[in-house]
Amino acid sequence: MGTHNHRSIRMLGFTPLKYTSYLAILTTFFPAENLHAFTINPPPPVLLGDGRSTTSNKNGRQTQTRLYIIGPMIRKMRQEEAKKNQPMATNEELAAEAPGLKIGSGVWKWPPVWPYAPDFFQSLKDETNQEERSRNTVLMSTLGGAGGVAGGLDVLTGEVNSTASNEIDAEALNVMKYWSEEKADVLTELSEEASAQLTSHYAFYLRDGMSILELGAAEKSYLPEDLKFPRHVGVGLNKALMETNPSLTETIVTDFNDVEPEIGVKSPELSKLGSDVFDVILMANTVEFLTNPREVFKSAWRTLKPGGIMIVSFAERKAMTTKFADAQIKLWRGYNDDQHIWVTGSLFHFSAGEGWEKLKGFDISPKSAKKMNDDGVLSRFTNPQSNNVNNMFICQASKASIVETIDREDPEKSFSSLMWMTPTMESRDKALVAPRLARAFLHFEDQPERQLSIQKNVVALSDLYEDLIKMDQFAFPFALQANLAADLVTDPDFNANEEQMNALKMGLGLKTPSEEFWKPVGELTLSMDAEEKVNLLAYIVPRFGSQNTDQEESLQTFITGLKPTIAVVKSKCTNMSEKDATLVATELAASELLIPGRSSKEEFAAWMGALTDTELMDYATQRKLIKENAKNELTAMREAREEKKIRLQEKQEKWKVQVETARNERTMVFNEKTGKMEAQE
Repeated sequence: MGTHNHRSIRMLGFTPLKYTSYLAILTTFFPAENLHAFTINPPPPVLLGDGRSTTSNKNGRQTQTRLYIIGPMIRKMRQEEAKKNQPMATNEELAAEAPGLKIGSGVWKWPPVWPYAPDFFQSLKDETNQEERSRNTVLMSTLGGAGGVAGGLDVLTGEVNSTASNEIDAEALNVMKYWSEEKADVLTELSEEASAQLTSHYAFYLRDGMSILELGAAEKSYLPEDLKFPRHVGVGLNKALMETNPSLTETIVTDFNDVEPEIGVKSPELSKLGSDVFDVILMANTVEFLTNPREVFKSAWRTLKPGGIMIVSFAERKAMTTKFADAQIKLWRGYNDDQHIWVTGSLFHFSAGEGWEKLKGFDISPKSAKKMNDDGVLSRFTNPQSNNVNNMFICQASKASIVETIDREDPEKSFSSLMWMTPTMESRDKALVAPRLARAFLHFEDQPERQLSIQKNVVALSDLYEDLIKMDQFAFPFALQANLAADLVTDPDFNANEEQMNALKMGLGLKTPSEEFWKPVGELTLSMDAEEKVNLLAYIVPRFGSQNTDQEESLQTFITGLKPTIAVVKSKCTNMSEKDATLVATELAASELLIPGRSSKEEFAAWMGALTDTELMDYATQRKLIKENAKNELTAMREAREEKKIRLQEKQEKWKVQVETARNERTMVFNEKTGKMEAQE
């Protein structure tokens, strides 16, 4: 349309507003590439010398306008965006890491449990099919009353015709077919600028001779050309594209979405690679297609060497939509790029917890791709070329080392590392169990065999929490669950065998209690506190499954002697509450009758008959003191841990200040005699 004056603008339905108003309207409703059709030549401005200019209005008067067209609202938005994009990292991290660091190691915060609903990781294809299936079910239910509707319920015959349902199920995304056939020749094709940024990032962390495992490998690995890697294994579904990748030395075809829940990817070929094998794991433009990402990250952690790094990169949300929309997960489509960084960071955390360290997030987007927001309206107008340049982001972390032996100076940290990969346990549960195991470990300091038993039994926590997670968290709080788990693990007779786990289920009420044992135990201990019941349960369960005749007889002796023992205590201590009387009786019976060889039924009965009311009352008092002392010990241990953490933080802050001062003032030098940085005189 060329250049237009006010008259031609009226023909388009606009009134002759200010020049800047036209541009605001046009940029709102028309793509940037079409704006040349609406270009308007305003009267030439007269510079005032202070960044302002004047133009003449129709009355010939001088009016002041800005040389640029961004209004106050846009400027404010830009300022807020710039403030939001300030790196959340220390100066030391910014100086030590690759360019683009956005989130430092100390910033990440996570909920105590896995926060995502299952359908968050559903592919678009499967989500669409599910919605269609739901609509179809409603339709069939509505029409089924007429009888004979294919795929519906015939109310006349009561039979279901599943033809339609099967047809819908058949349309579910076949991951193997999708990537290896339908998308066999479809390239990723990042923009040159984004590819160069990714290569530059790799060059910062990779070194000659490293071994690499690439998850989601395709036609290109974006590696620096001047580095050589003797082993580079590519794992993915598109074998045709992997074979065209000159960087790969080996290829494995594996479906990352086929997993063993809570364990890892179900792939014999991937498992054969072994544990602690690779220096580097790369995953480029793949995380947005993982329907079970936590298991993929677990497998990656096992395969990576301690100290090795995993780098997960991805382009902006819409980069892969046109090519691979059907496979993209729901969460990725619904979240923005900043949120993608945090989501990817959470996959590290919830796969192995503190087994990942130095977790960082980067925005390595080329400058030409920068956008003010996801829609990029302003960016497309001011820089139309940015439409063809991908924004690029990275989350990366290193694998921490699992302890071989428990550190007596910090046993809690050691036990935490042993639980990094424990299935079924949430981060919350691990944080509750670790200090309890540490306290027990220190308690048995003079019994090294008992300490070794505790360390070995940590593997049983997975089986325990499969049952504990089924409990009502209000009736059986998480802290109480942790008490039970820790008490069982610290018992040398507990090994989570089938009979023990069956006994635990009955004791917890997850299974119908046996008439001969668990039902009477439950009825006789009704008055006891939940915490005391847990202690009793932790003492009884390890006695099952021993395959020892004497132990089985001891269990029978306990259950037949429990009721009369409670009666004896109540008759002798008439002023004792029923709760305390039951607690004293059950603990005396458990300690003497459940362990073979300690007391026979007759010996125990004679001993109980000889006890005075004063002795029984003293026992009750001592029992309360033991409980209180145990709580105090745990509290003191937590306080000591927090104090140690605070001292370490203060030391680090002091060191940071010294380093910053040295950088700014150059007043510190290295003293070769002392081996320390000292102030220069």
